[in-house]
Amino acid sequence: MNIVLFTPEEIRAPLPLSDERAKHITAVLHKTAGDTFEAGIVNGRAGTARIESIRSGGIEFSFEAQSDGKPLYPLTMIIGFPRPIQLKRLLRDVASLGAAAVHLTGTELGEKSYMKSSLVERGAAARMLQDGSIQAKSTHVPELYLHTSLGECLTALSSRNAAGKTSGAQPVRAALDNVRPECSLTDHPEIKNAGAAGLRERGVIAAVGSERGWTDNERTLLTDAGFTLCGMGTRILRTETAATAAAALILAQAEFL
Repeated sequence: MNIVLFTPEEIRAPLPLSDERAKHITAVLHKTAGDTFEAGIVNGRAGTARIESIRSGGIEFSFEAQSDGKPLYPLTMIIGFPRPIQLKRLLRDVASLGAAAVHLTGTELGEKSYMKSSLVERGAAARMLQDGSIQAKSTHVPELYLHTSLGECLTALSSRNAAGKTSGAQPVRAALDNVRPECSLTDHPEIKNAGAAGLRERGVIAAVGSERGWTDNERTLLTDAGFTLCGMGTRILRTETAATAAAALILAQAEFL
């Protein structure tokens, strides 16, 4: 753990010795009474915790907030449900890169059983996003949304400030597609011409399909919703690889990376 996160309630109470965070503090960081470690409140402030005592009742500590934590970037990812084992890596990587939100959606060609896996339950998936935030030493965790279809997902996105944008302009929209791409992701007209400041102000929504890609019907839904179909070379990538690479390219274009 590069930072130990607590809920607002936990930050004011002793940390039980049976808790994985307590084991990490004592067995991995080798901290004892009087030592400090980096800590923060989930979706809140970051700072330093000082261990007051370690007893059978738990680790008693005080917390001093020092900053608002690393902000999330104005990037929203739409991702077709991948295999559960891929989902673990995907959510952690996207969170560590600093995306503001992840919308997991069923797709027409996607395996329906993936959506029923215990790994995609809101609690389990949220923990993976938190793991990625901890890796990045961030207190802020991306928002998570679950949808049964791409149409449902796009409808939900149209009713909210999906990409965390800071201006009244619509966010830039890009959808990865290796069947009928209009351009490469890096040559997306708005991504290429908006400039870093423009991308930061407008935000970006990037859509990545499940392992079998989009259907013609889903491509129509995306283009009707303002998405430009983009390629990322001729190689066929796993969903988690494509999502991570696309997020990195977009954030680099916005000069966050």
